[in-house]
Amino acid sequence: MDSVHDMGGTDGFGKVEVEKNEPPFHAKWEGRVLAMQRAMGYAGAWHIDHSRFAQEKLPPVTYLSASYYKRWALAMESNVTERGFATREELAAGHAQTPGKQLPRKLTTDVVGAGLSRASFYRQQQGPQKFKPGDKVRTRNTHPATHTRLPRYARDKVGVVELCHGCHMYPDSVATDKGDDPQWLYTVVFDGRDIWGPDTDPTLKVSIDAFEPYLEPA
Repeated sequence: MDSVHDMGGTDGFGKVEVEKNEPPFHAKWEGRVLAMQRAMGYAGAWHIDHSRFAQEKLPPVTYLSASYYKRWALAMESNVTERGFATREELAAGHAQTPGKQLPRKLTTDVVGAGLSRASFYRQQQGPQKFKPGDKVRTRNTHPATHTRLPRYARDKVGVVELCHGCHMYPDSVATDKGDDPQWLYTVVFDGRDIWGPDTDPTLKVSIDAFEPYLEPA
């Protein structure tokens, strides 16, 4: 989705400031947002790509003015209401007003250790891979109205396949409730000059992990 979140290569935002000794959370509520997100993921309420897509749909002024975990919280509110787990009125009131939609399962204290381990996105292959390390590929010039993991700056560019990571859940499909649709995943390396132009440092290489539907032979 071509929204404001996809800002790689965009000018005007200044340099990335690295915070020395940055804590995991800057406020207690941020940790609670992370915990709720992980709990809803364990419960099967939605996938992380639903959360990413919900953030991408935030109005630009909201997205740019919100902190990292504020975006998570706003995306969670969107998924809670869109999927029928609560209403906007209930969120405003801070408590349920009607019996809520049942979760497929709940993250309870006896399973919290195992429940918070990161799930594997690897899936059984559905067909032969099209590319192998060393192949030249061109990324497709697409502008989907929904979620994609192919950044705008890397579209319609020629690169070389460096690695194949096997088949994984396809985020573009998962985020739109169309199922796992497993796809081959590759690391593709680009010459920085092909991405950013001839004045770029000639030693610069740019690597992205690209799903097979993003690629075509070059």
